[in-house]
Amino acid sequence: MNRLRRLPEITVNRIAAGEVVERPASALKELVENAIDAGATQIDVVLLNGGRELISVIDNGAGMTADDLVLAVQRHATSKLPDEDLLHIQWLGFRGEALPSIGAVARLVITSRIAGAGNGSEAWRIRVDGGQVGEVTPAAQVTGTRVEVRDLFFATPARLKFLKTARTEFQHAVDAVKRLAMARPDIAFTLSDGERRSLDLTTSGGDLFDARLARLGAVMGREFADNAIAIDAEREGLRLTGYAGLPTLNRTNNRMQYLFVNGRPVRDRLLAGALRAGYMDVLAHDRHAMAALFLEVPADQVDVNVHPMKAEVRFRDPGLVRGLLVSALRHALAGAGHRSSTTVSTAALGRVREQGFNLPYRQGMGRSAGWGGAGLMEAAAAFQSPFAAVAEPSARLEWQSEGGDNVVAANDYPLGVARGQLHETYIVAQTANGIVIVDQHAAHERLVMERMQAQLADRGVARQILLLPDVVELDEDGAQRLSARADELAELGLILEAFGTGAVVVREIPALLGESDIQGLVRDLADELAEMDQALALRERLDSVCASMACHGSVRAGRRLSVEEMNALLREMERTPRSGQCSHGRPTYVELQLSDIESLFGRR
Repeated sequence: MNRLRRLPEITVNRIAAGEVVERPASALKELVENAIDAGATQIDVVLLNGGRELISVIDNGAGMTADDLVLAVQRHATSKLPDEDLLHIQWLGFRGEALPSIGAVARLVITSRIAGAGNGSEAWRIRVDGGQVGEVTPAAQVTGTRVEVRDLFFATPARLKFLKTARTEFQHAVDAVKRLAMARPDIAFTLSDGERRSLDLTTSGGDLFDARLARLGAVMGREFADNAIAIDAEREGLRLTGYAGLPTLNRTNNRMQYLFVNGRPVRDRLLAGALRAGYMDVLAHDRHAMAALFLEVPADQVDVNVHPMKAEVRFRDPGLVRGLLVSALRHALAGAGHRSSTTVSTAALGRVREQGFNLPYRQGMGRSAGWGGAGLMEAAAAFQSPFAAVAEPSARLEWQSEGGDNVVAANDYPLGVARGQLHETYIVAQTANGIVIVDQHAAHERLVMERMQAQLADRGVARQILLLPDVVELDEDGAQRLSARADELAELGLILEAFGTGAVVVREIPALLGESDIQGLVRDLADELAEMDQALALRERLDSVCASMACHGSVRAGRRLSVEEMNALLREMERTPRSGQCSHGRPTYVELQLSDIESLFGRR
């Protein structure tokens, strides 16, 4: 066995570089963080060949002197811990490892100049090739710093084999800059591949919220800016700000979820789990919300010195952090009322424009026969609407109750007045400026769920005793799961108990459900509990169960509603928070503006 020995300094630096410089995007992230810490207001990035050939970062920050440059390329040399206090870290970088790690595996050139005139204000340059540090020499440079990284991983060629295509690496780099740019709307960023700019983010005026929303819209898309809800909540010294998208604005993955702690982009399981919990009863399990949340925590309450990449954090009181995120999100979503994402109506209009309308053509159905004169009149006479009297046009939109003593203007209500029911599933309402199409089952499901949650928070859900208890056959595991959660289900008005080894007997159900499929409800609850995270809080488990119960107790598609019932449903939607989507995240209604409808027919 070989004797113990100290590794050469170059080898040590290359080993350390493996923790800090994983790919071009991670090297770029470290360089941009240094520019931000230097007080830059303009940061320009150029990548060639996905960052393999060149990574260039130019900033107008404070700059460095010749002596600073010598220390900057040495390990663990930093200006960001004046008191060596790791409990109060206020900078993005602090470890002093980035530049020497990059220089150990690439050809690094740093050119810098501090502001002002006189001694020390000249520009200086230093080179590092594969860990070999050169001399500091005079250079030409405006105030600020230029860092150029060429031939990344030339000193560790094995690492090159693990890189993806240039396009993929470039996209990772773009994502890294976007995350940093979202937290600092006061800094302008550009990023190009040498030929065209992929990012050009300028600063904007206004307060922090306005500037942040403008920056988020530029990064995440205009549809997010148009359908985002402002978040601003505080609890015990912690503050959460940012924007969360409406539940009907969602994605198939979590790539559009950005989380920040004290301005630092992080990938934290606690925060991601809290974000999902905040949307639990308004979003389907396989969909992900869009959000950008900024958590401000006292420096001594969070540890960012967990990993060299600085993407992970640990909180002193994780329960407080989780509670703040979940409650802030749910309060904001409730405040949105029946608001639904504009992308829902946009998608509907897009489908119509894409597919168009193809009218059937038959021999003899020309202008003089099929679609004009008597032919059209006969077709109109054949269409008998049960709500024809209600749908008659009038100068003032209104509906009259069956008693004839209650006339209400449609202009008085955001969701308008019911004009009919299509396919015994969709309610069509006329508003002052367009039409609204409501999915009666999805809408009523949300209303039932909100009632159950309100009753649960107030005095408990009212129960209805079954005249004949219902025995539900299940597999043994499912029956055991339900029996183990019997006390929690009782809070929701569902009383059941074990009935042998593979069945449960249901004795009482929530009164709100009325006539419902008890067998299907219990089986769905057993499946729900099997998929549910066992670490979830009781409150969140109950919310998830509420969603399943509401689905079984709501008005089903295929049921014909009276005009009174349809209008009552619309009015209750307007009063109910989060009624713009059902408990599975599906939109409950689509609104089409009159101008959009006219454009479909070429009237605009």
